[in-house]
Amino acid sequence: MTLRKIAAVSAVALGLSATMALAEYPERAINMIIPFSAGGATDISARAISGSLGEAVGKPLVMTNVAGAGGATGSVAVMNAKPDGYTMLFARVGSHTVSPAMKATLPYTLDDFRFVTVYEINPVACAVTPASGIKSMDELIAKVKEGNASFSSSGVGTLLHLAAVMVLNEFGVENANTAATHIPQKGGGEAATAVLNGTVTFVCTNSSALANFVANGQLVPLMVTTAEPVVGFDAPTSADLGKPNLEQLVGWTGIAGPADLPDDISAKWGGWIGTATQDPKFAATMESLGSVLVSMTPEESSAFIQTQYETFRALVDQLGMRVEG
Repeated sequence: MTLRKIAAVSAVALGLSATMALAEYPERAINMIIPFSAGGATDISARAISGSLGEAVGKPLVMTNVAGAGGATGSVAVMNAKPDGYTMLFARVGSHTVSPAMKATLPYTLDDFRFVTVYEINPVACAVTPASGIKSMDELIAKVKEGNASFSSSGVGTLLHLAAVMVLNEFGVENANTAATHIPQKGGGEAATAVLNGTVTFVCTNSSALANFVANGQLVPLMVTTAEPVVGFDAPTSADLGKPNLEQLVGWTGIAGPADLPDDISAKWGGWIGTATQDPKFAATMESLGSVLVSMTPEESSAFIQTQYETFRALVDQLGMRVEG
């Protein structure tokens, strides 16, 4: 081969390399891991945003449920994935602030992920059945202090477990971890049903899990953990009740990748979510469930999650709530 031909071939090769190097992310479909079962709060949120988010991304989003171990199985799959932006996680409050704060052993830490956004906030609401005769938080706290109250949750070491205890602690109940009898259920739906059936006195859970029960008059909300009122919940806010610390007690859904996800990919997700949350159909769907839509940047998301984790961890340490698992 002559020098001229070699030079020509080299030029073509260099051109191809440059083209490949400048290729824009994403070039293909992105695998989106939902670390919980179909039909749950995370799954509903993820699939609701998938349409508008996919349009913003410009490539298909392949939604895959990888459930197990309270969200740990799917989370570990993303933690161990190549940090190229093609395997991302729908992170949730339970898997990424409650479990790290409450569980003595967990196969990951917050440092194993790069959070690129939080797009949905679920205020926590505490509720009772109308038949209970309880009409305010003061009345509920009085019943707890009498030693004759119980609460349901979706399991030991879950957001609902921590939420009820945190609320009681903020309202000055001594030994908040044991002052009311904890009766764990198999899931969030069962926890609400336990209140309906009179099995327990109250539940503190995401507003999205209670929205239909409240709308139908089956449950009465006593408070919501926000500074502003929540649509569909005729109840005082934590700010109204002088308990601003409870504003940290919220559910949330966000998106994360492996810890080494590059800056440019992280920034793109921050932009895409801003576009996706403006979709009227998505907004209407989530607001009907009592959710509050936000559009946090990667930096805002990391700060928000870290602050909530530290708040929960301090409460767990204070009350000795750490569990195995």
